[in-house]
Parts: sequence; structure tokens; C-alpha cells
Amino acid sequence: MTDAGFHLTPVDIRAQQFHRALRGYDPASVEEFRQQIADEVERLLRERAQMEERLQSLREQLKAFREREKALNEALVAAQQLRADTEQAARREAELLVREARAAADQIIQEARAAEQAIRREAESVQRQFTAYLAGFRTLLERYLSEVDALEAHRQDGSPPRPGPERSPPRTP
Repeated sequence: MTDAGFHLTPVDIRAQQFHRALRGYDPASVEEFRQQIADEVERLLRERAQMEERLQSLREQLKAFREREKALNEALVAAQQLRADTEQAARREAELLVREARAAADQIIQEARAAEQAIRREAESVQRQFTAYLAGFRTLLERYLSEVDALEAHRQDGSPPRPGPERSPPRTP
């Protein structure tokens, strides 16, 4: 009965017959014990079947959980990659914006310098024109003053002023 291939079932226990001996065991007690053993083996077999079903169910759940875990890990890796890609794209965009802003600032500075130089040239030109105007106006005033002095000198002498050619005021450039 120690054979590895031997499997005892409740039906085997119930069907087992014993040889009667003169001084043997009480047949009713043996029959009752056989019945109890058969019931217990039957209960154990049902319990084993339930446990195997539960084991199979748990294996399926474990498989589902592992698949979910794998999917979550893949999603996590994808999210991390997406985050890294997004950060890198944001960095590139920020660098591009900074370069564009610097280029625009350089352009504005160049335009401002060009405008400053144009204004300086204009101011120098206006200054030269003003200086020329003052010199011409001074010359004109000096002529008029010399004529006024000449008129006053003639008046004090009592002699009439000499008629001279009419002079036109100098033109300003």
C-alpha cells in the first residue's frame, strides 16, 4: 500500500471487503469506521478540488496582476521618456527664444546706434548752419553799424552824407 501509484478513493474504501476470521473485529464497528474514513477521504478530495480551483483562480489573478504590473511599468517608462523629451524640447525652445531675443536686441541696438549717429550728423550740420548764419548776421550787423557810424560822423561834421552804392544784406547759406 505504499506504492506511489496507489490512490485510495472513497469508493475503494466502501467497496473494500475483509475476510472474516473467527476471532476478528466486530463487523459493525469496522463497517462504521470504513464509512467514516470514506466520508473523510471524500471531504478531503472535495476540499482538495476546491483548493485546486482556488489555486487556479489565484494563478490567473497573479498572471493578470503581472500583466498589469508590466503595463504600468511600460507606461511609467513611456511617461518618463515623454517627460524627458518634453523637457528637452522646452529647453531647445527656450534656447531658441533667447537667441531670437538676443538677435532682436542686437538689431535694436544697431538701429539705435545708427539713429544716434544720424542725429549727431544732423546736429553737427545744424550747428554748422547756425554758426554760418551767426557769422553772416554778424557781418551784416557790422556793415550796418559802420554805416550808422558814418552817418553819425557826417552829421557831426555838418556835411551831407555821400551817396554811395546801395548795399544789400549778405545772404545766409
